[in-house]
Amino acid sequence: MVQRIYRFRDGKELTIGGRTLVMGILNVTPDSFSDGGKWNTRDSALRHMEEMVRDGADIIDIGAESSRPGFVPMGAEEEMERLLPFLETVLSECPVPVSVDTFKAETARAALRAGAHMLNDIWGLQYAEEPGAMARVAAEADVPVVVMHNQNGTVYDGDIIREMRAFFARSLAIAEDAGLSCKNLILDPGIGFGKTAEQNMHVLRRMDELISYDGVDYPVLLGASRKSFIGAALDLPVTERMEATGAVCVMGIERGATIVRVHDVKPIARMCRMTDAIFGSVGMDRIFFCAGCALWRVTVYCRMSGKCRSPSR
Repeated sequence: MVQRIYRFRDGKELTIGGRTLVMGILNVTPDSFSDGGKWNTRDSALRHMEEMVRDGADIIDIGAESSRPGFVPMGAEEEMERLLPFLETVLSECPVPVSVDTFKAETARAALRAGAHMLNDIWGLQYAEEPGAMARVAAEADVPVVVMHNQNGTVYDGDIIREMRAFFARSLAIAEDAGLSCKNLILDPGIGFGKTAEQNMHVLRRMDELISYDGVDYPVLLGASRKSFIGAALDLPVTERMEATGAVCVMGIERGATIVRVHDVKPIARMCRMTDAIFGSVGMDRIFFCAGCALWRVTVYCRMSGKCRSPSR
């Protein structure tokens, strides 16, 4: 597991690698696909932040623009007008690091000046209207950035994982050109973005193939909470997808996720802790590579393929 420690100017710290971290979602939008309008007053946002932290959130991710399917992007000025009052209120009381969910460099810069600790970019440093701008903002502030895979449409030329790896390779090159340290990059497979329900499932099964580039392993954030591929699989409305979200998070941890981004913090945090306890109870000498399914396993026999080789790393 990738190990990183981030120390922020206000004294807060974030350690990646010791256990699965939980990022709690705080949407202050009127039109989010899942909870739009629930937290769009300062008092309600503050109460929800406090609740999520009590329930086990290690990071609070605050966003002022919906990224639901079919959304129309708002301008940076409008986004800042909505975001900054909420951000300042949350930062004044929040005991854990606060991330800002935006793909606009101007909004990101304003959020960092207000005291935000990290950024969450749904265009993975590749927003076409602002080439390289987000990477430069993050580099100037020396902060962590979640780099999410995204694209317009769901058509891929060949293997989707190969295409996603090429996307991340471009993001890494953009970061390097901007002077943004690779140690500040956290990758996100972008479940629900530029993918069909079937493609989302496929990416989840092969998520461990997205971790390593040129010999460097990167932390992976998984954001699958309440998303439509769950509804498609189980025929459930958005309000009834918590348990399935937990199942996705547990599988994601097995596939290498180090952070999960969720709405339902308390139950998912407990699932993550239990998953960590199970994996933590098995020594490294019991981890082996299964040649049949090409995955590292924490058993002495892979039930998926029935093939394995001697424990090794």
